[in-house]
Formats: sequence, structure tokens, C-alpha cells
Amino acid sequence: MTVDNGGNGAGGSVRTDTWLWSVRLVKTRSQATAACRAGHVRVNGARVKPAHPLRPGDEVRLRQGIRERIVEVRKLVRKRVGAPVAAECLVDNSPPPPPREAVAPPGIRDRGTGRPTKRDRRELERLRGQWEGQREHGEA
Repeated sequence: MTVDNGGNGAGGSVRTDTWLWSVRLVKTRSQATAACRAGHVRVNGARVKPAHPLRPGDEVRLRQGIRERIVEVRKLVRKRVGAPVAAECLVDNSPPPPPREAVAPPGIRDRGTGRPTKRDRRELERLRGQWEGQREHGEA
């Protein structure tokens, strides 16, 4: 395990993509690099490249889908560490994840019934609120 305390020397920083992967915010370093390149990672409010140096005290914002993770860098790590050690390396200031909406499960057709007929399809579309009758006239 390589843990840096963030001294003032040349070893006082770690690449952003490496740190995100090391503290288990993303599964692979390639995903961390891609997130940085896509602009999903901000350090102290600024978009950063994968090689941007992180230092203790920096605020890192990582957008993952609809959720945004906000963490503060406590310790610098260069290699992937276990979950208990990773928890010591950051302070998670993220808002709680949004509640999962009570979404009805998609309609499941009985096995062997084949494709829905035109009548079945129209009934399904009416249930979903998509059928307005415009499609009969060629309007979409």
C-alpha cells in the first residue's frame, strides 16, 4: 500500500484518475480517465484532465449517471487499496442518493404468445399514454 501524506516535496500529488480508481470511486482506471476526459470530474470547481495533480484538501466532484459524488481528499494513494483504507482517504460530502421511484415493472408477456397483435399493441400504447391516434394519419 502506498499512502502519501501530501508533503511539500515532489511526491505531494497524485494523478486525478489514479486517485479516483485507488479510493474505489470508479471500478477501473480507464473509467476514471474517460470520466475526466468527458468533463464529469471537477476539482475545486474546475474541469480537469486525467493527469491533473490532486493534493490533500482538494474537493473532487464526480458525476456518475444522475448522481454527483462530492468528496474531499484526505490522503493520497497511488495504488488501489481496500475499502476500509479507501474510506480513510476521503471525506464523502455527497448528498444522499435520490430515492428510487416506484416504477411499475414492465409488462411481461406469457412465454410462447409471440409478438403482440396490432390490437394488443394499441392497447399497450393506450395504457402507456402514447396513443393519440396521430399515427393513423401519418403524423408522428
